[in-house]
Amino acid sequence: MLHRRTATKILTAISFCAALGIAPSVRAAEVIKIGTLAPAASPWGQVFKIWAEAVSKKSSGQLELQFFFNGQQGDEAAMVGKMKSGQLDGAAVTGVGLSKIYKPILALQIPGLFTNWAKLDAARDAMKGDFEKGIHDAGFKLVGWGDVGAVHLMSKGIQVKSPDDMKGQKPYMWRDDLTQPVLYQVIGGVTPVPLNTPEVLPNLNTGAINSLYSPALTAEQLQWSSKLDTVVADVAFLSIGALVLSSKRLDALPQDLRDIVTDTGKIAANALTKRIRTEDDAAFDRLKGKMTNVNLSADDKAKWEGIYKQVRQRLALGTFSPDLIGKLEALAK
Repeated sequence: MLHRRTATKILTAISFCAALGIAPSVRAAEVIKIGTLAPAASPWGQVFKIWAEAVSKKSSGQLELQFFFNGQQGDEAAMVGKMKSGQLDGAAVTGVGLSKIYKPILALQIPGLFTNWAKLDAARDAMKGDFEKGIHDAGFKLVGWGDVGAVHLMSKGIQVKSPDDMKGQKPYMWRDDLTQPVLYQVIGGVTPVPLNTPEVLPNLNTGAINSLYSPALTAEQLQWSSKLDTVVADVAFLSIGALVLSSKRLDALPQDLRDIVTDTGKIAANALTKRIRTEDDAAFDRLKGKMTNVNLSADDKAKWEGIYKQVRQRLALGTFSPDLIGKLEALAK
């Protein structure tokens, strides 16, 4: 009797699947939920959509990447927290988000340290083992690096040439960043406004902030540049990023699906880095045509270098290890 009932259930299930055009042997789709601050229509969003299509195709629909764009899952600290609690499986994050996983990575973004991609790439390659191990030990898999852009100081109604020009100003400062507070402390007389990314545009609209550090492409995509009128041509630092996934969620996938998401993710990250660097350069050219351009003199640059050196010294007192700062300074030369 038991065998007959079991056979009947199996036949019923097969008939039901056949009616829906589903082969009973096909596994149910696995869904990987990924958060990002990037808008869906942005270059980042476009690459992520292509990645999702590739994963779906290669897995014959057995694996789906579900993206939450435009900060739907909160700012980067919130996304990392959700990955740790299992509410989110992955995220595309900047250096600030990566610092919530493994703090030393943020040292690559110390103002004035790396201002061209070739040197940053070489430094990151040199530190690759340490960085990837730190991320792994924290319970995450670094699928691939995907950078954000060359950071410029932008402002409204003021031209910032020397550090003294920042005194009395109200710059936006990412609430979770560990380096910018030290920068403004060293300059002195500055009143930074700590905000999460979605709060920046409303505060630009009200005049609560009048300057910020940002890559040109980011400033365009998030509409910040439309509220600003001046840009410093010199690069202050480079904004890095990466695609990270929860190791626990990855390990729960069948091996073939795990390979698909990590292999295609590497390709997506490489494509993202190349595309974003090119598009960020183009965005900066567009901003230069719309904004007042500030070119730092040799004297101005020397003053900023003095500030940046003090920032590194202070960060080496506890935020980062002196050994890490020393290594990166040597790699930046």
